[in-house]
Amino acid sequence: MAYIEPAPIKDKENPLESMMERFNLAAEKLGLSDEVYNVLKNPAKQVIVSLPITMDNGKIHVFEGIRVIHSNILGPAKGGIRFAPDVHLDEVKALAAWMTWKCAVVDIPYGGGKGGVRCNPREMSKGEIERLVRAYTLAMLDVFGPDKDIPAPDMGTGPREMAWLMDEYSKAHGMTVNAVVTGKPLVLGGSLGRTEATGRGVMVSALAAMQKLKINPFQATCAVQGFGNVGSWAAQLLEERGLKIVAISDISGAYHNENGINILEAIAYRDSNNGTLEGFTGAEKLSDPMDLLELEVDVLVPAAVEDVITIKNAEKIKAKLIVEGANGPTSAKADAIINEKGIMAVPDILANAGGVTVSYFEWVQNRLGYKWTAERVNRRSDRIMKDAFDHVYEASVKYNVPMRIAAYIVAIDKVAKTYTFRGGF
Repeated sequence: MAYIEPAPIKDKENPLESMMERFNLAAEKLGLSDEVYNVLKNPAKQVIVSLPITMDNGKIHVFEGIRVIHSNILGPAKGGIRFAPDVHLDEVKALAAWMTWKCAVVDIPYGGGKGGVRCNPREMSKGEIERLVRAYTLAMLDVFGPDKDIPAPDMGTGPREMAWLMDEYSKAHGMTVNAVVTGKPLVLGGSLGRTEATGRGVMVSALAAMQKLKINPFQATCAVQGFGNVGSWAAQLLEERGLKIVAISDISGAYHNENGINILEAIAYRDSNNGTLEGFTGAEKLSDPMDLLELEVDVLVPAAVEDVITIKNAEKIKAKLIVEGANGPTSAKADAIINEKGIMAVPDILANAGGVTVSYFEWVQNRLGYKWTAERVNRRSDRIMKDAFDHVYEASVKYNVPMRIAAYIVAIDKVAKTYTFRGGF
């Protein structure tokens, strides 16, 4: 297998710089001291390992594995493991910091972490991926632990990989340790409600914001970019609550129907069609998939990839409300335009925190050795998401800042106060 060069950071923006731009604004509003600022700006730990793996052709390929713990002030670090060809340290550092703020915003006792391996899982066999996961776990035995750092799935990984990770960690410790990782299969201690958790959090955030903006869900239209796990669940749950979903998109293109798309039909079609909407007849295909972002709708849910709302298209966005299902879908430079237009944006660290909330529930259930019903998981996650929205909205009013900066203010304030109380200096 050829060596994969680190991908250059896209046109757009370095994700670490984007995160820091927002962090700096919030720190200024809070009047954060230089000492606390410098502590929160820098990751607590960065681990880079070489992973020699025997490939199916008998040759040994050395992969690079990364784990960054941004903070463990509030509790053990929490964050996914990404398997992708363009994994680089700056991206992992930004995502680890985002996890710190995300956990603090929803008030769960975790710090932020993130991991990654630079590889292309699409070009690897199941056996090669398994050997890579197990090697990565062994290399990180001193880092991972139910009280230290709890990984989870991310891009390119899922329940299968988390099962291998749990098994390898458990073997090294001579006992089954379910709580070392979340996002596991149900039979290994995974939680009910985890699959739909992120999309559900997007729905709760959207309805809470619509209430503040006095938008009636039964008269509202919505466009959802991205029809993977997050986007399809968000669309389905918003449709159930009265919104008319007029546009959806995935890797095959964007589909628009001003009379509303039947989301359950679209999901059934996608699932029977190799996981894509290609050829879906319940809506017309837009000539440019990016046009979905500029449709005249009440609610826009970008739930695909980062940096889709940029200075190039922010001026053309007509939605009254943006609810970020993806991580970093709005570039820092586009923020000013969105704010000037008076569009409320519920930021990623709040809107998509339903996933980490239910991951936390999974860890709690593993520690208790007791399973909760789906109804209890949903009820508790809905309450946490609604409370988090209210706190951020209050901060937005108090400091007279957009919701995104308010979310950073709430998060940074919590971590900074904890650090000061613990006497970290």
